[in-house]
Amino acid sequence: MDIKEKEILGKGIKFYIQEDGKEIARGHLYILKNDLHQEPFGFMEDVFVDESKRGQGLGLKIVKNMVAKAKELGCYKLICTSRNSRQKVHEFYKKIGFKEHGKEFRIDF
Repeated sequence: MDIKEKEILGKGIKFYIQEDGKEIARGHLYILKNDLHQEPFGFMEDVFVDESKRGQGLGLKIVKNMVAKAKELGCYKLICTSRNSRQKVHEFYKKIGFKEHGKEFRIDF
């Protein structure tokens, strides 16, 4: 049996906040499809707030905008990952409605 390939295109949207021309907060939302659902799903990646700007609600603002966009685009779910050591980040995500679900596995190249 041969393995076949079929390209599936996705969409990426960067959300960011600038101050004095410098990016101080960002996040990327990727809209993807699979064969399990008609609707797409969202993948949230690289949510970041400059260390000097943390605690001001910028991360919350970015994430809320990504959640709203995923809903607007008809996603059936929105997923994100976080390193095991980032307990504050985990609490942040739980506080705004995300739930732990599964485990992330990775291969670095």
